[in-house]
Amino acid sequence: MRHILIYGVFFLCIPFLSGAQELLPPIHNYKVFEYDAAGKNWGIAVDENGELFVANNAGLLHFNGEEWTLNKLPNKTIIRSVAYLDGKIFTGSYEEFGFWMKNEVGTLQYTSLTHLIKDHEFTSEEFWEILSYKESIIFRSVAGIYIYKDNEITVVNTPFVSDMVLFRGELIVAGGQNELFRLSDNELISLGNQELLNGKTVTDMATLNDELLIGTKLNGCYLYNNETLKPWEEAINEDLKFHQLNKILFLTSKEVVFGTIKNGIYLYDIEQKTARNINRETGLQNNTVLSLAQFQDQLWAGLDNGLDKLHINTPITYYTDYTGALGTVYDILVHGNTVYLGSNTGIYYFEGNTLNFVSGSQGHVWDLKTIENELFAGHNTGTFKIVGDKLEKVSNITGGYQLVKVPESENTFLQGTYTGVAKYQKSQNGDWQITRIKGVGYPIKRLCFEDQRTVWAAHPYKGLFRFELNPELSEILETKEFGTDVIANNYNIKLYNIKNQIVIQSEGLWYKYDAILGKVAIFEEFQPYTHKDLIYTDGTNFWFLNGEGNNEISYTNLKTENISISEPTLEQRLVPDAENVFKQNDSIYLLTLSDGFGRINISQLQNRLGNFTLPVPKLSYFRDGERLHSIDSSSFHIPNRYAKEIRLQVSAPSLVKPRYHYELSGPSSKSQITDEGTLDFQNLPHGDYQIRISTVSMDNKRSAPLTIQFEIAPPWFLSKLSIALYVMGLIGLVFLVRYYNKQKLRRKHDKLKEQLQREQEERLAALEKEKLEREIKQKQKELARTTMDMVKKNELILELKEMLVLHKNEFSNKQRYRSLSKKLNSSINEDEDWNHFEVNFKELHEDFFENLLQQFPDLTPKDLKLCAYLKMNLSSKEIAPLMGITIRGVEIHRYRLRKKLKMDSSQNLSNFLITLK
Repeated sequence: MRHILIYGVFFLCIPFLSGAQELLPPIHNYKVFEYDAAGKNWGIAVDENGELFVANNAGLLHFNGEEWTLNKLPNKTIIRSVAYLDGKIFTGSYEEFGFWMKNEVGTLQYTSLTHLIKDHEFTSEEFWEILSYKESIIFRSVAGIYIYKDNEITVVNTPFVSDMVLFRGELIVAGGQNELFRLSDNELISLGNQELLNGKTVTDMATLNDELLIGTKLNGCYLYNNETLKPWEEAINEDLKFHQLNKILFLTSKEVVFGTIKNGIYLYDIEQKTARNINRETGLQNNTVLSLAQFQDQLWAGLDNGLDKLHINTPITYYTDYTGALGTVYDILVHGNTVYLGSNTGIYYFEGNTLNFVSGSQGHVWDLKTIENELFAGHNTGTFKIVGDKLEKVSNITGGYQLVKVPESENTFLQGTYTGVAKYQKSQNGDWQITRIKGVGYPIKRLCFEDQRTVWAAHPYKGLFRFELNPELSEILETKEFGTDVIANNYNIKLYNIKNQIVIQSEGLWYKYDAILGKVAIFEEFQPYTHKDLIYTDGTNFWFLNGEGNNEISYTNLKTENISISEPTLEQRLVPDAENVFKQNDSIYLLTLSDGFGRINISQLQNRLGNFTLPVPKLSYFRDGERLHSIDSSSFHIPNRYAKEIRLQVSAPSLVKPRYHYELSGPSSKSQITDEGTLDFQNLPHGDYQIRISTVSMDNKRSAPLTIQFEIAPPWFLSKLSIALYVMGLIGLVFLVRYYNKQKLRRKHDKLKEQLQREQEERLAALEKEKLEREIKQKQKELARTTMDMVKKNELILELKEMLVLHKNEFSNKQRYRSLSKKLNSSINEDEDWNHFEVNFKELHEDFFENLLQQFPDLTPKDLKLCAYLKMNLSSKEIAPLMGITIRGVEIHRYRLRKKLKMDSSQNLSNFLITLK
């Protein structure tokens, strides 16, 4: 299967008052605000890829097919001329000329050449033209010619120069006293026989079939050949004189373009002697053409205010009504070599190249039909027969949608109308008899015959019907309605009879009627055309309209031929549900449009199939968050901190409206078809990426890809140095952990050792304590025993003393009594007993007396003795012998001690002293 994509542009137009049937190519207007520079465009150059360079009042304009950029000279002067030669863009300005070249990042940089001029001063010169001649670059001003070669500049002084051209290998210069010269050895030599140019200003020259075509400002063109100068004897020359010829450009050896000051562009066919005029009334922005350039089938025109691009030799041309009077065209028909248009405002026809209105046809025209060499028009007020420029009413039934011939009948037709179905039958005398068919009274927009008496009808809103008619075709005998249980939707159903088969479209889905089974089923053969509308078929060739998102048209024979036509001008001007195609011949088809009609040459399209190749996109720039990268490279390194936004631009300037497919692969992946050549990627994760970009046709065929690789460096904390530091840190951490664990183990060991030592010490302390406690208990026992011994001893001595006193009289010797009594008294030595007691007591209660005196400093030694005895938990009876007093004395002493210790009667004195440390 073969495919083709025909690229085009939006047809931006300005209303005009004439109505010529001028079929013109698509025009794209680039307005001043679009390219953002000055209005005047003095020169145009195009490189081998289709990139555009324009000498503009504001500087050098560059258009890469995706965006415009303005490059200003250092002195910001007007650029008057531009030429693309061997990768350099040469420009001429006021007292300045030089060249521009793209640097490594794709930006144009300027190099001046005027510093090479020696021993010469400018005389307010502007450089209007640049040519390549014999390995030299020629810059022309009005006052001279400057030859740049081998990094030197030679100046050829002339009194006046208006133009120059290469002719038969020589540089021809128009200048001096209205003469032509040739440049030889840096001198101008007159060609002679130039009398016809006297008083005339040469504006441009070009080679025409080995002759020199010389254009003048107000006197048209002349031909120069073999030293002979003669007027150019073509009819168009009068128009060029009147409209002031300015520029000449040969497209081919057979076609030349003339740019004028007052009337735009003339496309002149030299062989056919025919001209097409394109001016402000037919689509140009401005009638003053300052410059012309060609790239393939694209014609660029630099205007006094704006830039326009025309698509010459295109298989698709247009008639456009700029007045708005025609309105939307609903049907088109060629009858007797006359083109008729049926629109929402009436019926129009062309007489020669002039559009005329059929008087009385005001209103909406739905259908134009030729029946037996008679032209009928279905109108909202009825149906008319068109005779010349007159109307004859045939039917008063309103809303003639469609006339359909009854099968196997020569002169009978049915018509869907606003109020049902009408029958047209031609009588023997040539009159048409119109009758309503009974049984249907609602609008019928489409009709198809299954057989002579079975008719399918589509209501605009209510759905699909199948009518069985009586033999006279005057009444409906049976009606069968098909609802949404059979088809997708009742609204705007479309009916077709394709090769004697009823085909239905609803909601973009295709169905057919199976007469054998008597039911509607899916039409499998048309499934590849789901959601596409069939706008024309002759049974062999089919025209489909894409119904999803765009108005792309497909032409196919359902077998090997499949042509996809994506032409934006056409897509913009098609009217939904009102598309109509008329087959003029095997090659030419006419399409109805919103403001005229289009003409498509299918044969020309088919001839281009083998020549059309999608170009590989070209990288215009590659930018990260910091800088532009060199486009000479196909691999880019981007620091992570500048990778938040990555922007790149590709272009295919040879295409008018390119689409691109890109596929990004890497840590983040993405694939998409886009109409924009500028791609933005934000916040991509670090890693290696590859992006493959291809130009894409509307039927999704792709060119060979442009492959770009780029690497986003990891963040600083994931850089190689950081990773090395991390590894070193990890190793250090391992050693640190090991050291820590070692230290921890050592500390644990020391702690365990300390704990064991402490436990050992505690055990020793406990043993020591136990020993001390045993010793204390032993001492306590010993003290108690000693004390009790003292008590018993003193009690015994006291008892002996009492007995001695009782038997005092029994002693014969008083001296002996006193000696014995004295010995007993000395045996009760309180101080000696106390001292002995105190020593033992202090061993058990070391700080008792100090603490007691600290709290109660008024205690006497006798009070301290009593306190000590009470701490020993001795009773008054036991204390009395120790203190050598009576029990009563002990009780009195205890009472006094209680007062000194400030204790009330409820407190136990012994318990208080026992608990006192």
